[in-house]
Amino acid sequence: MVENLPALPPYRRIAAEIKRRIEGGELQPGDRIPSVREIVRDEGVSVATATRVASVLRADGYAETIPGIGTVARMPSKITTGPDRLQLQRTTGSGFRPGERVEIISAETVPASPEVADALEVEVGAQIIQRRRRYLDEEGVIALSTSWLPGELVKAAPELANPGPLPKMTFGLIEDRTGRRAVKRRDEVSIESLPEDVAPLLDQEPGTPVLSMANHYWDQHGQLTEYARDYMAPGRVLAADYDLE
Repeated sequence: MVENLPALPPYRRIAAEIKRRIEGGELQPGDRIPSVREIVRDEGVSVATATRVASVLRADGYAETIPGIGTVARMPSKITTGPDRLQLQRTTGSGFRPGERVEIISAETVPASPEVADALEVEVGAQIIQRRRRYLDEEGVIALSTSWLPGELVKAAPELANPGPLPKMTFGLIEDRTGRRAVKRRDEVSIESLPEDVAPLLDQEPGTPVLSMANHYWDQHGQLTEYARDYMAPGRVLAADYDLE
């Protein structure tokens, strides 16, 4: 989520900045977060305001208080979705949280299935780009993610159809090569049965019900640039933060 930091209450603004430092790796899990005294000194706020910062970070899963040590940074145990990775890419230069990594399963041109053809607004069987990867962290598999992109993009960015990591993920590569910037998305969350070709990559049986998210991305011209579907590994938490003030 993109936060308009100046519009937030001071304690929320300071907490959001500390979150950014944690997500960007500047503050590692276990590092001490700024103390009340440091926040008062550096931000020019009251003690009461500075005290609320740690409370927000703890509530959002970005900090924990350890007796004898103090309040230290941590990463919330939540799923990093495609929209999260887009925001991370734009704010930190990397689409991964600390400790995460990706395995590229495949990248190729394939005929569009009815589901994908409908999403990309192309004919069934039209040649499109498919990229499949598995995201992991120290706890194991996070999700299996598949992206489908219009076939014509392979002319400007042939790397999309090659099974290797992309320097700026699909979003950044498309923007660099074509000028098409993802500016709008729609998310659809549902419970889906694992397809036979996906289940082994999540170490599950085919048909196992899991949380799934489908994402549609549009560029500044209103044209769809990517359709993606993630299947989440069991035991993972899908979380989002919203400021209501």
